[in-house]
Amino acid sequence: MNQRKFKFMGNGYGIWTMLAGVAFFLLAMAFMEDSLRSLTGRRFKLFLKRQTTRPAKAVLGGALVSALLQSSSIVNLLVLSMVGAGVVQMSHALALMLGSNIGTTFTSWMLVTFGFEFGIEQWMLPVTAISGIIMAFLDRESKWFAWCRFVFSLSFLFVALMFIKTGMEGWVADRDLQVYAGYPLVVFVLVGLVITGLVQSSSATVAITLSALHSDAISLIMAMAIVLGSEIGTTLKLFLASAGGLPGKKRVALGNFLFNMVTVLFLLLLLRPTEWLISEYAGIKDHLFALVFFQSMINFLSLLLFFPFLKPVSRFLMKRYTDDEDDTMFISKVSVADSGIALDALEKEMQVFVRQVVMYNAESFDVSDQLPVNMAIDSGFADQSLSGKYDHIKILHGEMYVFSMRLNQTVISKDEADRLNRYVAASRNFMYAAKNIRDAQQDILQLRHSSNDVKYRHYLESADNLVVFYRQVSEVLHAAPENRFAFLTRLYRDVSEAYAQNLSQLYQEPSVKLLSELEISTLINFNRELYTSFKSMIFGLKDFLLSPAEADYFDDLPGFIR
Repeated sequence: MNQRKFKFMGNGYGIWTMLAGVAFFLLAMAFMEDSLRSLTGRRFKLFLKRQTTRPAKAVLGGALVSALLQSSSIVNLLVLSMVGAGVVQMSHALALMLGSNIGTTFTSWMLVTFGFEFGIEQWMLPVTAISGIIMAFLDRESKWFAWCRFVFSLSFLFVALMFIKTGMEGWVADRDLQVYAGYPLVVFVLVGLVITGLVQSSSATVAITLSALHSDAISLIMAMAIVLGSEIGTTLKLFLASAGGLPGKKRVALGNFLFNMVTVLFLLLLLRPTEWLISEYAGIKDHLFALVFFQSMINFLSLLLFFPFLKPVSRFLMKRYTDDEDDTMFISKVSVADSGIALDALEKEMQVFVRQVVMYNAESFDVSDQLPVNMAIDSGFADQSLSGKYDHIKILHGEMYVFSMRLNQTVISKDEADRLNRYVAASRNFMYAAKNIRDAQQDILQLRHSSNDVKYRHYLESADNLVVFYRQVSEVLHAAPENRFAFLTRLYRDVSEAYAQNLSQLYQEPSVKLLSELEISTLINFNRELYTSFKSMIFGLKDFLLSPAEADYFDDLPGFIR
């Protein structure tokens, strides 16, 4: 038994050591990103925002922040969020990404200088051990924990590199690697793309490539081809982050992909002359430094190629992923000059909006498949992630509000003005109905995955109540106009009684006494968010569907949320 185990480890020790090193490297990078986010997240966001006044400042800001954070992914994801929020122009966002691609090479320079040239990983072992042990005794929410985790991740990065180097050397020792010399360079480009796509880190790919080059497993030109592939592979993370998101995010991800793809294709055609320029003309004889120089060269070349054309590229991207497919369906197609047609379009948009809110709230409880068929929504919205749906709802609400303000400035009759005001109030309440559920997301997840039977049963009962509520909402929406008031008043009464019953149950049921004070507080707050959402939906419906006199009836009812 022991002999078999020893033999297995003898044959595969090198590759498993290397793969363990890659896993440690990715873990160290994740720890570093998390610690830097908690330490400097808001400050770096504000810094990046200030750098977007001019493209040149955006490039420098992106490079600096990416170098300090040791990750272009953090910067690029921050850029996506700022574009989604509409606070950064497309051309400036692209400039930030060009800069962040340059800044990420700082990690490679650090690895080759300290990890290979000076071999400081042996000194990093005690730093990793001490910082890791200290972390175990610190409060996870404290700044000291974040700083300690940063020190741990930085030292662990070099320990991981030691594993990758050792594993690569052991793997190379048992193999004749000359067979790879005849492979076309495009194969190595694909290798770099696949590795980076799998591990989601170009820095990890460069660390593996440096180790292979250090062990003479591959030649310099093969390593250069792998790095070219990693430049394409690193764009996949942005595509994943923008999938199902707003058009602006997709445009930025596409722009970053085009930058990298064009530069990679250009250098692939000139790879052998480029190798000669680096080794002979620039005089960089050390292959490890030559490879990192080449990686920096890729990103500087991308900057030189595209920086002068940021505005034309931005105009090209703005024509991709048009806003119509993600935002409004009706109000974008009419003019506010004809108030009657504009109000009809706004009414149709509201019908879509309320169904989207219902879909979002139901999906939050994982019960969207139990909604009535007549509440179905278009596939473009349904296919988005849960957070993507909420972002879409916010954007649509903002679009309707802006449209309403423009319409209000035109000359419209008193009846039309009253109708418009009711629609504005209704859309606001529908938005509140979604926001209440959004605010309860953490509680929903906690209750859904709880091992406590009382908490889990409360979640199931709440999900059932939500399904029943939205089936009644569907009845109201599709009822004859003369029946809507009766349906809605009955729904209001049912919800107020259910809230009182749930609240009484939380205070009096014996099983609830088995919960801690914190757990009871969580249930009470969760219950309030859920029923406030129901109330907001009802108030949105009464302004949207009822006459002014009927809607006023609900304003005089006593409130049931306490």
